[in-house]
Amino acid sequence: MFRKYRLLLLFLLLPQVFLAADNDITVPAKRVLDRILEVPENRIVYKVLPRQEGLDAFSISCENNCLTLSGTSTTALTYAFYTYVRNACHVMATWSGNNIKLPKQLPNYHSGVINSPFKLRYFLNVCTFGYTMPYWDWERWEKELDLMALHGVNMPLASVASEAIAERVWTRMGLSKAQIREFFTGPAYLPWHRMGNLNQWDGPLSDAWHKQQITLQHKIISRMRELGMHPIAPAFAGFVPKAFAKKHPEINFKHLRWGGFADSLNAYVLPPESSYFKQLGKLFIEEWEREFGENTYYLSDSFNEMKLPVNPNDEEEKCRLLAEYGKAIYQSINAGNPHAIWVTQGWTFGYQHDFWNRKSLSALLSQVPNDRMIIIDLGNDYPKWVWHTEQTWKRHNGFYGKQWIFSYVPNFGGKTLLTGDLEMYATDASLALSAANKGNLVGIGSAPEGLENNEVVYELLSDAAWTDKGINLDEWIANYCMARYGKYPDKMKAAWNGFRKSVYSSLYSYPRFTWQTVIPDTRRKSRHDLNETYFKAVEDFLSCADELGGAKFYQDDAILFAAQYLGAKADIYYENALRYGSLNKHVEANKQLSKAIELLLFADKILASHPTDRLDVWIAKARSQGHTPQEKNQYEANAKRLITTWGGHQEDYAARCWSGLIKDYYIPRIQIYFSNQRKMLDQWEENWINKHGQTEKQLPLANPLKELRRIISTINH
Repeated sequence: MFRKYRLLLLFLLLPQVFLAADNDITVPAKRVLDRILEVPENRIVYKVLPRQEGLDAFSISCENNCLTLSGTSTTALTYAFYTYVRNACHVMATWSGNNIKLPKQLPNYHSGVINSPFKLRYFLNVCTFGYTMPYWDWERWEKELDLMALHGVNMPLASVASEAIAERVWTRMGLSKAQIREFFTGPAYLPWHRMGNLNQWDGPLSDAWHKQQITLQHKIISRMRELGMHPIAPAFAGFVPKAFAKKHPEINFKHLRWGGFADSLNAYVLPPESSYFKQLGKLFIEEWEREFGENTYYLSDSFNEMKLPVNPNDEEEKCRLLAEYGKAIYQSINAGNPHAIWVTQGWTFGYQHDFWNRKSLSALLSQVPNDRMIIIDLGNDYPKWVWHTEQTWKRHNGFYGKQWIFSYVPNFGGKTLLTGDLEMYATDASLALSAANKGNLVGIGSAPEGLENNEVVYELLSDAAWTDKGINLDEWIANYCMARYGKYPDKMKAAWNGFRKSVYSSLYSYPRFTWQTVIPDTRRKSRHDLNETYFKAVEDFLSCADELGGAKFYQDDAILFAAQYLGAKADIYYENALRYGSLNKHVEANKQLSKAIELLLFADKILASHPTDRLDVWIAKARSQGHTPQEKNQYEANAKRLITTWGGHQEDYAARCWSGLIKDYYIPRIQIYFSNQRKMLDQWEENWINKHGQTEKQLPLANPLKELRRIISTINH
C-alpha cells in the first residue's frame, strides 16, 4: 500500500521535477559548452550564484584539474567559461573559427566574483537581418546563438518571420494575398521594410518563405528562452500597405520618403489619432504571441532616418504630433500585451539631431511611462567620428527618465575594411556609468549592421559589459593575441601597435576603396586608414609566419590583413589611372589600371582561403533557401543586389572585399569604365546580378602564407 502511494506521489511531483530542470540555468549552459567543445567535458562543475539587484555576476575557480563556474544566469555561466578559456587556456571562438580545446591539465585560475554593471547586454541591428542573416538556416543560427551566449549577450533582436505574422494581420483586415505580397520586399531588404523605409523592392515573398521562416523563428525563440535571453520581437510601427490606404480614403495617411526611391516604394503611415493604430498594434502582438508565446520586449521604430511631414517652422505642431505618435505606439503595444515594454532604436535621434532637439524628443516620450520603454542609444561611436556632436544621451539628459542602453554601431553594411576606435570601445561605456546625467542606464549593446568582420572589436565590446572601470587596452590586446595565435612575440606586438595607430584608432561610415565605387562617391565619401603605418603593421604581422603559421586564426588574419593591404596598394594605382584618364593620357591610365588589377586578382585569389570573405558562401546560402529553381534564382539575385547596386542612393553601400566579388564584379566593372563600353556599365551590373548559378568557387591556395609573403615582398622591392 505504501509503495502504491509513493508511486502516486512521484507521479504528482513529476511536473515539478521537470519544471525545476527547465528552470535550472546550468543545464542550457552545459549544452552550449558541449556543442562548442564537441566532446562532453566532465571536469566542469556548474553552480548558481544569487542575483543582486537584478544584475549578473560570475566567478571562476580551477584547482586540481576541476573547473568550477558559478553564475547568476545561463549567459553569465557561458561567459565565465569563455573568460576562463581565453585567459587561462589561450583559445577563443569567433565567426571565423573556433580553436577551443581544453588541455589535459586545466590551468589553475581564480577570478573572484565579477559583476556586470549592466542588466541588459544587447546585440544585433535591424539591418543585420539583411546584410548578414537573411538566408541563414537553423545550423547557422544555432552557432550564432552559442557565440552570443559565450559573449554574454542576454538581449538579442528576434525579427525573423515578421512578415508571416504581418500577413495574418492584413488578411484579417480584409486585404487579399496579392495586395499583401506586393507590400513586402525581397528577403535581403526586409530590414528597411520593417522600419518603414521601403516597400515592394526586389520582392515578392512566397508561401514557402513564410512557412520556413515561421519554423526557423520557433527554433530561434525557443533557444533564446532556453538560454535565459530576452528576445526583442517586432511590433506595429504604423506602416500600412498601399492597398490598405486605398481602402480607407477617409484617413489622412502620411506619405514618408527615404533613400532616393520612387514615391510608390515609400511608406504610408497611419496618423496617430486613427483608431486603426491601436487595433492593428493589438493584432500584431496577439498574432505573434499566438505563434511564439508571450514576450516582454517589442521593437517599434516609426521615423528611422525620416522626418515627419510637418512644417519645420511650426515647433508647436511638430511636438503635438510627436506626442500623439508616442502615445499611439505605446498604447498599441499595451493593448496587445499589458506587460510589454516598448523598445525603440535611438539611431535617428542622433542621425537627425537637428530635427530631434530636446523639445521634439521630450514630446515623443512624454505620454509613455518611464518603466515601459527602453531606448537603444544605437550609435555612441558616431558623435565623435561622424556627426561631431555630443553623444545623444548627453544631449538629451539621459533620455528624460526612460530606460536606455549604451550601444555602438561598429559596422555599416557589412563592409569588410578594418576600422574601429578600440580605445573608445574600451572606456566610453564606463565613463557613461559614472556620469551624473546618465539617467536610467540599464544596458550596453553592440549593433553592427553586418557581422563577420573586425572580430577584435566585438571581443572587446563583450568584455566592456563586465566592468565599470574601463579596460587596459595594452593588457587586453596581449591576451587577445595569446588566445587567437597562441603566442605574442615582439613582432606581433609591433604589428598590433601599428593596427591600433591606423585602422583601429578611427571609425568611418564608409570605409571603401575607390575601385569599389568606380569613381569617388561624392554623396557618401569613402575613407579608411589603410596607410603606411598599416602597411608596416601587416609586414610585421607576416614576419611571424614561421613561428605562428600553424595557428588557423593567424593564417586567417594574415589573409585578411594582406588582402586589404593589396586592396589599398591597388587603390593607389587605380586613382592614378583615374587621374591620367581625366587628362586623356590613356596609355598611362591603362598601365596604372593593369597594375591595380594584378594586385586585385591576387587579393581575390588569397581570399578564397578565408572562411567568411567569399562570394560563393553568400550565394550558396541564398540559393539554399529557395524551393524551386525560380526561387533560388530570385534569392541569388536579391543577395547580389544588396551588396552591389542596392537601389536608390545606396549603390556600393555594402562594399565587401570578398573572393569572387573582386574578380567577377569589381574588376570587370572598372575595366568597362575604362573602355568604350562605359555607357553600358549600368546594364552590365544588372546582367551580373541576374546571372544565376554560375559563380565559380575558387580553390584555396596550398600555402597561402608563403604566397602572401612573396607577393608583398615583391611589391616592396
